[in-house]
Amino acid sequence: MKFTESLKKNFQFRYVYNRGRSIANRHLVMYVIKNGTQGNKLGISVSKKVGKSVVRSRVTRLIRESYRNMEDELRFGYDIVIIARVICKEATYQDVNVSLRHLLKKHQLLLSQESKEVGKEDEKEER
Repeated sequence: MKFTESLKKNFQFRYVYNRGRSIANRHLVMYVIKNGTQGNKLGISVSKKVGKSVVRSRVTRLIRESYRNMEDELRFGYDIVIIARVICKEATYQDVNVSLRHLLKKHQLLLSQESKEVGKEDEKEER
């Protein structure tokens, strides 16, 4: 990932869990908090309830790849923790991608969302 560092330490995850906003959907739960820097920090959590190590690694790779593909569209300056739910073990890449995009939109982290809103405001002013 070009622009994003990883959250690695337990206290970093705990800080985001305790202070961040959370939104969930069928496959994922996402916690977000501003970090005051120029880059994002991403943490991915997949519990043992999801499956054995092979399954957990697969789910982690799906989430990381989906995030990497939309990294250019994201705002900067946030700590993000993504938690996989149990149903995610049966999910395809497309399912994870749609779920992740949905949560990023809900947290208003997508830049493309801002340009669409600005465009709508311009149209209203012209009328």
